[in-house]
Amino acid sequence: MKKRFLLLICLLATPLWGAKSPDISIEELEQAIKDKRVAIIDVNGANSFKNGHIPGAINFAAGKDNLKKSLPAQKDTLVVAYCGGPSCRAYQRGIEAAAQLGYNNLKHLSAGISGWKKAGKAISK
Repeated sequence: MKKRFLLLICLLATPLWGAKSPDISIEELEQAIKDKRVAIIDVNGANSFKNGHIPGAINFAAGKDNLKKSLPAQKDTLVVAYCGGPSCRAYQRGIEAAAQLGYNNLKHLSAGISGWKKAGKAISK
């Protein structure tokens, strides 16, 4: 009975949309932007993107069908996806799309755009 219970807990703890990607901090992302070694995917939707996004971010809602053209050719490029904030899971769509294109250095900014703004970081409109 204990084994079945533990198996059930493990299954429930695993996200239905796949493995969780590693998190990146706001500071680490800011440095990667300064070093020009990151591609950023904003999955918040077109209206949110217009209202403010991380500088250089790709508007996933508008460009998901042409994502391959928006991302660098090097498949080991750091690709970071983000959405609204810590409780949002929409970022996974960007991660999965990049993974399907062969990118293998994928991270998630769990702070999202809300955390980025709260930290006083620059946004683009």
